[in-house]
Amino acid sequence: MDSAGLSEAGQVSADARTHFKVCRFIMEAGVKLGLRSVPIATACTIYHRFFMEVPLEPYDPYLVAMAALYLAGKVEEQHLRTRDIINVSHRYLHPRSDPLELDMHFWELRDSIVQCELLMLRVLCFRVSFQHPHKYLLHYLLSLKHWMNRHSWDRTPVAVAAWALLRDSYHGPLCLQHPPQHIAASVLYLALQCYGVEVPADAEAERPWWQVFSEDLSKNVIDQIVLDLIQIYTLDTEIS
Repeated sequence: MDSAGLSEAGQVSADARTHFKVCRFIMEAGVKLGLRSVPIATACTIYHRFFMEVPLEPYDPYLVAMAALYLAGKVEEQHLRTRDIINVSHRYLHPRSDPLELDMHFWELRDSIVQCELLMLRVLCFRVSFQHPHKYLLHYLLSLKHWMNRHSWDRTPVAVAAWALLRDSYHGPLCLQHPPQHIAASVLYLALQCYGVEVPADAEAERPWWQVFSEDLSKNVIDQIVLDLIQIYTLDTEIS
């Protein structure tokens, strides 16, 4: 979360709260729609990029989120039907209501998603393909597993925690603020810290393990990414 998400008093802004809630919607709707992790990450990134270019007020953020899911499915070649997106979104936003009928309202909503997708493409200058941290995190985890004591690695869920941290990072615009390699190494660093797992011979090595993975990564950058992640979880607690 950047400084724009905080007021002078240090309180989280209303916009940041809205974006957090809508990104949670994207993630949960994406899972229900059967999207893989990377398309969901792309949908969140498209959403964040759009609202970095335009103010929140004139737009319905949930409509933007639905269009982001639709567009992300195309970008990542896991195509979704607008009808499925509408039905899943309706159940999420109105859990106690009846399913939507194929009436005028339904077709207006479908047209709105398509029009919003076109608007997003124009606002983002058609740059909607992103390099995510996922492939880097997978590589780093495999490499680190070979360095570690097998018993130490197997008895702590470092990998599960790192993937969870990466997924949760998309609640905020972290994906737009740092290179994917830095985010991948930082979530792995935090996961190791959470479980008190030390990398063998790290203290005696010429450089720390995370710099072996990403040469231009510094401890200051890791600390900033970790702080941003902690702010995301703090926001989660406040909203919940």
